[in-house]
Parts: sequence; C-alpha cells; structure tokens
Amino acid sequence: MSHKNSAILLTQCPEQKGVVAAVANFIYKHNGNILHADDHQDPEFGLFMMRVEWELEGFDFAVDEFGAHFTPVAQKFKMQWRVARSGYRPRMAILVSKSGHCLADLLYSHHMGELQCEIPLIISNHPNTRRLAEFYQIPFHEILHAKDHREKAENTALELLQREKIELIVLARYMQILSKEFVGHYPNRIINIHHSFLPAFTGAKPYHRSYERGVKLLGATSHYVTEALDEGPIIEQDFIRVSHRDHLEDLVRKGGDVERIVLSRAVRWHLENRVQVYGN
Repeated sequence: MSHKNSAILLTQCPEQKGVVAAVANFIYKHNGNILHADDHQDPEFGLFMMRVEWELEGFDFAVDEFGAHFTPVAQKFKMQWRVARSGYRPRMAILVSKSGHCLADLLYSHHMGELQCEIPLIISNHPNTRRLAEFYQIPFHEILHAKDHREKAENTALELLQREKIELIVLARYMQILSKEFVGHYPNRIINIHHSFLPAFTGAKPYHRSYERGVKLLGATSHYVTEALDEGPIIEQDFIRVSHRDHLEDLVRKGGDVERIVLSRAVRWHLENRVQVYGN
C-alpha cells in the first residue's frame, strides 16, 4: 500500500538515455524524497515506463501545480504522464448480476480498508444481491436489461454513474455486454472478470462444459473493457488445479475463488496507480 502523504507519477516515453536521471533529479530539485521507483523497458514497442512515488512533506509545490513545473521534462523526452495523490479515494461503482461472490469479496475488502476508494452505489440487473448491498449500507439500483431495451438500460445506468461522479466501474460478474458508446465514457476505467476458458468454452455455463471435457486447470482473467468483447488489456490472471476427483460443484466453487481473488488484485492495483496500458 502506498504512503498516505505521497504522490505517484506514471510515465511512458520512447526508449532513450537519461529518463530516470531526469525524473529523479526533478523530484530531488524540488525537495522530494523518493519512496518507491519502478521502471520497465519494452524493446518491441520501443517504450520506457516508470512509476515513481515520492513523499510530499516539504515538496516545493502542490500536486495540482505539477504539470506547470514538469512540462519541460515531459516535452524533452516526448513523455505521456499522469500524477496522482496516493491518499486520493476514487469513486467506484460495482455492476453485478446474480452471482455475488466477487461483489462480497470487494465489499468486505473495502469495509476492512483494503481498497482505497468510495463505493457510492451498486447496479444490478437482478435483485439477488440487494441484501448484501444493504448489509454494507450501499445504495442498490436494480435496472432491468431486456434485450430490446439495452440502450434505455444503459442510459439509466449512465445517468446514475454521472450523477455520482463515478471514476471507476467494476464488473463483478455482470453478465451483460456493454455497448461501444457506454465503454467510451470510461476508457481504461472499466474492469471485468471472467473465467479463462475463452474461447474454448463460451456461453452461460462454462464450468459445466469444462467439467464434461475433463479440464484440469481453472483460471480467471481480469482486464480493462474495450469495445472488443473480452479482448481488452489484461491486468491480472491466475489459475488453480483440479482433478478427476472434483465434481461439478467443486469446479464452480474453485473457479469462483480464483475469480474473486484475481478481480480484487486488479482493482487494488488500479486504485494504487500500479497499472499502465500500452498496446493491448
């Protein structure tokens, strides 16, 4: 977890000499103390990426003024960048359908202070998880999502999201396909979770089909949502082994365990500004 009184700088630029030195010197010159620094070079894309976190106590200027001071460095290295306060708590909405295991894990983690965000609302196309939302005292909105009225349902959801100034959306097993127009409002700010059987076992009951096929590994993938269904940039994946001794109910339970763990990691890393997207 990040330091409470610190800021985080994420950068991307063409691979070249002097980037680390320039960023470190900039922070040092303005009386900043670097707490964490990570970088990654991708030769295939010719990109260099950094994540730097530094202490704000004694820093020369406010984070809101960062751009005015950092622009010359960014321009010199043709750098894309963004900066965030580590203590900032984004407003996050959760969308869910019938299955509540991922929702329950997120709400408990949030309750325990493990997810640094606010959760002003939960949206669902089914009433199944209403009591869970009420237990955590989070407003629950049921929006029916009939096939012939998808646009109306999405517009209703968008009105709620915009009214609550939502910055991040998490699909906690939300079994509806979002339109290109909906996704366009939140680029790289919608996180999804699904099993890792795609494209082998599509449809409503992948665990049933994988059980019939004798699958020995169950996995889950969490990714950002794009207009290309289930093909957005992957944030996290994991798997668990099963055997011939496991029944269908065991596969469903174990698959659910992996899903909630992977989704929780992806959401936490996004909230901690640990994810950079490039290519896909």
